[in-house]
Amino acid sequence: MTEHTHSEGAATAVPFGEFRIARTEQDGAVVVEVAGDVDTTTAPALVQAAGEALAANPPLLVVDLTRVEFLASPGLTALLTIHRNAAAGTAVRIVASGRATLRPIQLTGLEDSLSLFPTREAALAGS
Repeated sequence: MTEHTHSEGAATAVPFGEFRIARTEQDGAVVVEVAGDVDTTTAPALVQAAGEALAANPPLLVVDLTRVEFLASPGLTALLTIHRNAAAGTAVRIVASGRATLRPIQLTGLEDSLSLFPTREAALAGS
């Protein structure tokens, strides 16, 4: 079962393999934090959650993959879809630094298509 958590503040610890999305606002940006595996069954929920966040036309959407344990091909497609669906005035930044997330992005050459940052703080600052 996919659980969507829309809350303020930090997300709680997620048991290994459990998929969860938390949407928060931080420093004027919308942060979509993802935990667990992003694969065929969960990638659509990520696109939906990001789409809901983008509907408000925020100046910045940060997709935080820090707690993602596995990023499959559908997850990579989801990240591209999120970038493509953002309005012209919305920057989309992806937090991916762990082997489970950064490696698949690099192996597929998508680091040139996605705005990648090593931490949420860096993504929020744009540096």
